[in-house]
Amino acid sequence: MAGAPYRRLAAHLRSLIQNGDWPPGYRIPSHAQLQQQYGVGRGVVERAIATLKAEGALEGIRRARPVVAYPPAVRTLVSPDVDWPVHRDAKRAESRPLAGDDLATRLGIPSDTRVSCVAMEMVDGSGVTVGLCTTWRRGRRRAHVSYRCEIVPHQVTAAEAELTGLTAGAAAFLLQRVRYEADGRPVEACDLVLPVDRWRLGCGPRRGD
Repeated sequence: MAGAPYRRLAAHLRSLIQNGDWPPGYRIPSHAQLQQQYGVGRGVVERAIATLKAEGALEGIRRARPVVAYPPAVRTLVSPDVDWPVHRDAKRAESRPLAGDDLATRLGIPSDTRVSCVAMEMVDGSGVTVGLCTTWRRGRRRAHVSYRCEIVPHQVTAAEAELTGLTAGAAAFLLQRVRYEADGRPVEACDLVLPVDRWRLGCGPRRGD
C-alpha cells in the first residue's frame, strides 16, 4: 500500500473498525502491542491513532488507550437554562485566585476576585462523551431568575480534549451563559462545549424573562 507508514497503518486500523473486527466501545491494543504487531515505531503508531481520532473513529483522553467511537447520536438542546439531559462526571474542581478580565466582566466582579471553577464531562447513557460544561461562580450557589446566552463557533481545544473523550480541533458550538438574580446581578457564568456532530441547537442567543 502506497503512502507514509502512519497512513498505511491508519488505513489498516480503519478497516478493522469498518469491518466490525473492532466494534464500538472496543479498547484498542496498546502502543507497544501495535508496534510489535505491525513492526513500526512509536511515532508511526501515535500519528496513525491521532489521524483516526481526528476523523472521529477513535476517542478517549490522553494517557489512556483509545476506544472505538460509537456512531454519534444527534441530540437537540432546546434551552441552555435547563439541566443537561446527560450524566456529568466532575473532572476538575478548583478555586481560582483570579477571575480574569473576561470572566470578571461576565460576573460583574473585579478581575482579581477568587472564584470557584468546576469542569464536568457530559456523558450519555452508553458512555459516549457528548460535551464539556465549565461553570464559574463566586461564593455559594444562588437562585437565578433570568439568563443570557451567546452561541459562537468553536474548535475543541487541547485542554478541553485533555479533560474529555472529545477530539482536539473538532468543530463545536460554544454556549456562553450567564445567570442573573432578580436584581440583575450575575450569579454564575458557564461555558458549554457541544460537538456539532452530536448536537443540534433549538435555541438562540437570548436573555430569559
